Amino acid sequence: MEIFGIILVVVLITAIAATISALLKDGRGHNPPIKSTEAWSAFEAPSTPYWNPRIY
Repeated sequence: MEIFGIILVVVLITAIAATISALLKDGRGHNPPIKSTEAWSAFEAPSTPYWNPRIY
């Protein structure tokens, strides 16, 4: 019975270490940079901010 507890502890420690390692390595230049090639468009958005008072 103790062997199962030891195996469980080892698996949990390994999983926690792998998670921490993956979180620390994430986002350190391994992903390609985002390039914008198309013109930006807001489609149906108004040309003035929503917080501006409007006269109806």
